[in-house]
Amino acid sequence: MGERPYTLTAELTYRCPLHCAYCSNPTSYDDRPALDTDQWCRLFTEAEAMGVMQVNLTGGEPLLRSDLERLIAHAHRLGLYTNLITSGVPLSRRRLARLRGNGLDAVQLSLQSTEPVLADRLAGRAVHDQKLAVARWTQALRIPLTLNIVLHRDNIEQIHDIMALAEDLHAERLELANAQYLGWALVNRHVLLPTHEQLEEARRIAHAARARLESRMEILFVTPDYYADVPRACMDGWGRRHLIVSPDGLILPCHLAHTLPGVTFERAGTRPLLDIWEQSDGFTRFRGEAWMADRCRRCEYRTVDFGGCRCQAFYLTGRLEAMDPVCRWSPDHHLIEMARDAAAKRSEEAPLRQRELHMVP
Repeated sequence: MGERPYTLTAELTYRCPLHCAYCSNPTSYDDRPALDTDQWCRLFTEAEAMGVMQVNLTGGEPLLRSDLERLIAHAHRLGLYTNLITSGVPLSRRRLARLRGNGLDAVQLSLQSTEPVLADRLAGRAVHDQKLAVARWTQALRIPLTLNIVLHRDNIEQIHDIMALAEDLHAERLELANAQYLGWALVNRHVLLPTHEQLEEARRIAHAARARLESRMEILFVTPDYYADVPRACMDGWGRRHLIVSPDGLILPCHLAHTLPGVTFERAGTRPLLDIWEQSDGFTRFRGEAWMADRCRRCEYRTVDFGGCRCQAFYLTGRLEAMDPVCRWSPDHHLIEMARDAAAKRSEEAPLRQRELHMVP
């Protein structure tokens, strides 16, 4: 085997009690039956045998799974590092302690804003106080805490307050993740995309805080692709390090890969996970360089960005093999420039289209 997976991201459900306007869930909700406990446990076992070292338990909202304790316990028995990626809704201190007792290693908690009114508006429910409580329970139970803030036009100027809140909550890690414009974020790009000036000021503040807090907190600042000249390696490259499993068992190289037309993805249990990783169309389609445009195959960055994001390329150009338009050499780069221009001219009254509530159980 050439590449081996390092991380398994288990999307346990698409259901979620929130309806954030930058949600990475597919914009069309697929209500097929989710994998059951035994199926997830078999997947964890197969993944560990392939060399996977950590499992991200996510969704939707993974707390909506009543078997979450059993899944964490099984992953822990396999020696997998377990990270719960959650909104903290719904969660009690008692259940968090139970999850910790079953082997949970870390919590990544999402926050929408430092301002309760804005946070609750973005989440679609009054949940900001609950999230702060979850952060404090996590610290009290000595569970390593990552705070994840999706940055966009409406909250990027709060970055000083975000840093202060992360310090107050004793977070070990702060992810300042500018929205990536796919899923619901692409639908709302005209509202969410910050201006270049906003982004540069936020970056300056984040870098200064990183230097000041380096002994106490790791700070990551993820720049939106729209203000880069070359694309990033999506998921460290297609099918190189990451396995993602959708709620209904599709084995994927990235979260939205199954929305790409003409690419076949296989389901858990149809054949060994190792065979799917090594041989399936879904994982081999964009590995290597053969699929790339001539300009990409001659580019010095081809082993750095691996051709950029296939989902982004398709959703902006309609072509699977297109150069990622983020790249300054792409013939479609004007699409990125147009989006930047639109962001600079955005009306303050522009409405957000929030994720439909039929995803809520």
